[in-house]
Amino acid sequence: MKLAAALTSTLLLTSLIAGCTPTVKIEPPDKPIVINLNVKIEHEIRIKVDKELDNLLENEQLF
Repeated sequence: MKLAAALTSTLLLTSLIAGCTPTVKIEPPDKPIVINLNVKIEHEIRIKVDKELDNLLENEQLF
């Protein structure tokens, strides 16, 4: 009698555990992914010129 009760409870427990298995679904989104990037790029260029070259560049005849 104890064997039948143990067998019954084992089968019941097994069926309950099998019925509660979690499922994981991976699905693509319906809408496209939108990424807004607000980027501000600033740069500064410095050029050092010798005075002689500066005088040459100021000469209008050169250009």
